Amino acid sequence: MSASQGRPAPPEATRVLIAEDDAERRKRLCETLRSAGYAVTEAVSGEAAITAYTADPVPVVLLNTELAGLGGVEVCRRIRSLDTALASYVLVYSRHDVLPPVLAALDAGADDYVLHPDNPVILRTRLTIAARRLAREDVRRVAEAEASSGRYLAGVGEMAIALQHEINNPLAAILAHAELMAMDAEDARQPNESLGTILEQARRIADIVRKLSSLRNPTSVEYVPGKRMVHLHDEG
Repeated sequence: MSASQGRPAPPEATRVLIAEDDAERRKRLCETLRSAGYAVTEAVSGEAAITAYTADPVPVVLLNTELAGLGGVEVCRRIRSLDTALASYVLVYSRHDVLPPVLAALDAGADDYVLHPDNPVILRTRLTIAARRLAREDVRRVAEAEASSGRYLAGVGEMAIALQHEINNPLAAILAHAELMAMDAEDARQPNESLGTILEQARRIADIVRKLSSLRNPTSVEYVPGKRMVHLHDEG
């Protein structure tokens, strides 16, 4: 990867992978983008493009649909299989500005096409559109994550209320009877270890129900590798 010396690091959306097997055209495209402040990774073949993208899933891929060997359409398809979150923007073009391979790439998951990538103004315009689209997608993903978190919190709250309702009444009866039995055993000077265990565990359940009822900002902890649970703690 190369960027102009002394220039501040470009924004995330200006990192571009160029997949072009024609050396002269690749050089022109790289010069155009680097002069505009883009950080560019070069791939000389479809295979190299997949290797580069796997190592560093850049936000924008500029892809020739007619690469020799592993063609651009297949490269696009594989990038989409790697980019399950659709976080990258794939911009395609054809060697001679013909549409059939471009349309095939769009069917394979490309986001947009540019008919004259050697024109610096046109190329920069398409990449500006790509950056704006990526920014909107970031906003959408954040909003969806927040909405999902809100639904999760609401679900946890509803579950806590249900558990409190379903457990409290029978638990109160168990505690009351166990405490009466414990007092009778104490009066008779016949301590009952099993009864003490029942009381201890029932009080523990009561404490869990109390924590559930006051749960406001649930967090999760890993209790075994790969498994998480809601952390029940006293709310401050």
